[in-house]
Amino acid sequence: MTHNFGLHFAQEVGKRFSSPTNSWPASAEQVTPFFAIVVNALGMDDAARWFEAARKAHQRVVAAERDRTHHFGFAHHLDVETEAHQEPTLPVVAAFEATKALYEITRRDSSVDVDVFFDCALRACSRGSGQPDSAPVAAGANA
Repeated sequence: MTHNFGLHFAQEVGKRFSSPTNSWPASAEQVTPFFAIVVNALGMDDAARWFEAARKAHQRVVAAERDRTHHFGFAHHLDVETEAHQEPTLPVVAAFEATKALYEITRRDSSVDVDVFFDCALRACSRGSGQPDSAPVAAGANA
């Protein structure tokens, strides 16, 4: 588990939306624990890859909605991008469910796009130091 991710994530959100925190999107406080669950479950490096895959899944949803084409929703795209179905270990399931939750919360907040939070999470992961204690991710989840 990393104890720095939450702090680094808050700092990155602060850079994006400035201080004081009451100027942040309402969803920021709600999604922070879910991002931390992903990092705690997967470790910093695998979480960064996971967030990048989640960002791609989100982009697929946005493109389908923009083009008014059929798609199977974020969870499906997340599964495809992370290959979570290949080896659904407990850490992968925890990361998958946490990501679905933070996505749903953010999609209901019209003041922010979830991509902003994925960017902040990626930046927070890159600021992490050392190797956190975590279970390894399924080989396919490193997409």
